[in-house]
Amino acid sequence: MLKPRVAVLVSGGGTNLQALIDAAAAGSLTAGELALVVSSKEGVYALERAEKAGIPAAVVPRKGLKQATFEQRLTDLLTEHKIDLLVLAGFLTILSADFVSRWPERILNVHPSLLPAFGGKGFYGLAVHEAALERGVKVTGATVHFVNEIPDGGEILLQRAVEVQPDDTPETLQLRVMQQAEWQLLPAAVELVCQRIQRAAE
Repeated sequence: MLKPRVAVLVSGGGTNLQALIDAAAAGSLTAGELALVVSSKEGVYALERAEKAGIPAAVVPRKGLKQATFEQRLTDLLTEHKIDLLVLAGFLTILSADFVSRWPERILNVHPSLLPAFGGKGFYGLAVHEAALERGVKVTGATVHFVNEIPDGGEILLQRAVEVQPDDTPETLQLRVMQQAEWQLLPAAVELVCQRIQRAAE
């Protein structure tokens, strides 16, 4: 079959998107094709990253839209581009149970902790690392999981641990978790799931 077509959903700078672009360029992400980048906000740097990499990009603004309207526009766009797999990479919209149910084991998310620790509603971005430091954990990390109707509740695919340093701030910890875990795990998980999709279609 043709390579599974992957859409990356973003809301900001797109560092995890860049990790996928770099993995594809380096030959470690070959089973899937980065076919679309969708941003929930105008003017974010992730859109520039997509343009530089030659990946089609679109904006489906979340602000001011009802959830159902936003998700219908997103669905129409994904259908138009014949997308097989969604990757949430810093995507700050929680998708409804109805939307998620239409993509069983076809939506991946990367989360900056070792789930189930520091996961669920309200735990995103720096808030995750602030919570880890407040709790005094010695090890944190990142998780790639399938998305279901429960925020951060889907099946875990890959995890990697990262040590917390005594002088860490939320910002230094966030950067180390991205560099040592997120940017390695996400391309590996996309490759793994695209291989599964290909095998299932054979």
